[in-house]
Amino acid sequence: MKMYEKFVYAIINSRFNKFAVIVITLLALLGSVLMIAPTKIVLVKMLPGKSANTYSAYVDLPSGSSIEQTKKVGKCVVNILKKEKEVTDIEGYYGDGAPLDYAGLVKGSGFKNSENVAEFVVNLTDKHEREERSYEMVHRIRPIIKKSCEKLVKGTVIKMIEQPAGPPTLAAIVTEIYGQNLSSIRKLSKRVANILKNTKGLVDIDIMDDDVYTKYNVLPNIDKIQKSGLSVEQVQKILYLAFEGMGVGVKNSENYPTQIELFIRLSDKTRRFNTSSLKDVKSKLATFELMNQKGMMVPLSEVVDIVKSINKQTITHKNLRRYINVIAEADEVSQVYPLLDAREKMMKELSKYYDIKEDSIKNFTHMFDLHLTDKKTGEKLDIVWDGEMKVTLDTFRDLGLAFIAALVMIYFLMVIYYKSYSISSIIMAGSFLSIIGVIVGHWVADLVTKDTFFLTSTSLIGFIALMGISSRNSLLLVDFAKALIEEKGIEKKRAIAVATATRAKPIVLTAIAIILGSALLASDPIFGGLGVALIGGTVAAVAVSLIFIPVLMDNTKAI
Repeated sequence: MKMYEKFVYAIINSRFNKFAVIVITLLALLGSVLMIAPTKIVLVKMLPGKSANTYSAYVDLPSGSSIEQTKKVGKCVVNILKKEKEVTDIEGYYGDGAPLDYAGLVKGSGFKNSENVAEFVVNLTDKHEREERSYEMVHRIRPIIKKSCEKLVKGTVIKMIEQPAGPPTLAAIVTEIYGQNLSSIRKLSKRVANILKNTKGLVDIDIMDDDVYTKYNVLPNIDKIQKSGLSVEQVQKILYLAFEGMGVGVKNSENYPTQIELFIRLSDKTRRFNTSSLKDVKSKLATFELMNQKGMMVPLSEVVDIVKSINKQTITHKNLRRYINVIAEADEVSQVYPLLDAREKMMKELSKYYDIKEDSIKNFTHMFDLHLTDKKTGEKLDIVWDGEMKVTLDTFRDLGLAFIAALVMIYFLMVIYYKSYSISSIIMAGSFLSIIGVIVGHWVADLVTKDTFFLTSTSLIGFIALMGISSRNSLLLVDFAKALIEEKGIEKKRAIAVATATRAKPIVLTAIAIILGSALLASDPIFGGLGVALIGGTVAAVAVSLIFIPVLMDNTKAI
């Protein structure tokens, strides 16, 4: 330790050396911050991808599509998935949602009940027995499925749904379009969807709104029915019997304890209309004839009125305001950066039609929201960001506040203990500078791993945990140096050098123990950020404690 004592003494005994250490440390801090923005060398994300043994495919056809069309698209999806050697089996649900899983809880799977939707649950071999991760498979197979199957029925949207690593959300990026006029909201939602489709890194864009389509209501005409010698009940029964089916009797069997109902309905081919035109509807109804009281056959089309109308769209509200969701998934990238790109495009392209006002940065979790005023009508609309992006902002805000609270509490404890603001500030500076190692550690991890290694919420948890470790290192040096000066009467610079050299060994040994323990976490797909933060931050904390802190100690008169 004598050599290291001489090294530290040489630094603090030279004004130039001390200045150089301070400048290098500050440059390292600045460089590490620039790695996040604007250079994006280290990328930020809520949580990394999670390899699972299952994923799902959601098929959404335009409203009003038949079950046959849904099955046609679904068969295409299944045929492609069946070619994957890692797929063990596929569960298909037509006109309904799959049994609720972690992702389906908030994606509306349980509310699906129409002919134009289908869900497929794809089960894979165990993740420990295959090389390709589930999210890598989804990334590879998504464009193949969309290119082959979405074109079968115009307006079809196929979404590949992975099991989330953290809190489930409706989508990675959710754009909520608020307004009073439904037609204005729809117009804006289509413009927003087009911008998202042209944003790199975003896939599975969908407007969560019912499509407007024409339908025909068949209404019994009571006057015509009475004049034809028929009854309303006859007309209603033949319509229901033909298209929906109904029980007409029972059959007894010695093999069953109860009666077997006889159910009659037209075949699938017969009860389907060739086209959706009024002429085809009338032609189909004309083929049904009913016998009146005089034994004469009356065509069904003669006693009913066919009324053309449009479907009733679902009205969605949130916080007592009407809105429409436009959703998008991030394809193996952080949702933060595509959102920023899409928002910039929105401000540029939508400014042609609207006056745009940004939300205040003080409202942190809503700082990306946009408030629009139609230039022609003066109507007010809002674009509010939600989904995983909102969770990310909320999480980073809360963790940031926790970090600040930890700093403040440790600082005041130091002030109470030392009765000195300058010594407390030195200790806190050493704790804060460990962020250099956290960011650099993520950069190194990204270089040596196959996938992008993101700075995640677990990374921030690791940084907060480092506060106590870093403070402890500085405390050891300050306490020992003060004891040497006050009890041994050693000159200040020499006391600082002796204290640093003496305490270097326990500090380094403690750091090695933390690094070895954190190495187990570093390989975990979710908590890898925590492990890397602890490893990189600990290395930086040791370097700062043994080189930078002695310089600050020498510059304060409180020691």
